[in-house]
Order: sequence, then structure tokens, then C-alpha cells
Amino acid sequence: MKSWRSRITAGLVVGAAAIAIPLTATSAVASPPPGSGWHVAGGMTYDSKGQCEAEELSNAQHNGYDEVWCDGPGGRAEYTVWVR
Repeated sequence: MKSWRSRITAGLVVGAAAIAIPLTATSAVASPPPGSGWHVAGGMTYDSKGQCEAEELSNAQHNGYDEVWCDGPGGRAEYTVWVR
């Protein structure tokens, strides 16, 4: 029969793992591009980063922004659109 000390230790290890694993396995939160003043403007699926930035630039300029930066994995994917 296990001692209470080993049962408590095992319980703490299992509890810590149950908390740590979901925290480390969550998806990454989009971080802004280098520099200051960037704001998330939305996101959509585009064929490339270049297409995203080219299509979103006129929308950004229409709303008073000068720059667009698209964050995504590359290729056809969903991109996060940042403006400043």
C-alpha cells in the first residue's frame, strides 16, 4: 500500500500536468508587426501574403491608415490584417 506522502505527491504532479498541458497547447495569439501603432483590422483567406496586403491597402487608406501588414503561415491561408 502506498503512503499518503507518495499519493499526495502523485496527485500534485497529475494536477500540475492537467493545468500545464492545455496552457502550452493553445494556439498562438497573433502578435503585432515590429514597430508601434499597429491595430488588427480583421482577417480573411488569401492566396498569399502579397495578395492580402495588396487587396487590403485600399481599404486601409479609405479608413485613414497608411500601411498594411498581413500575418499568416504563407500560401493559401487565413491571414490577420494589421493596419497603421
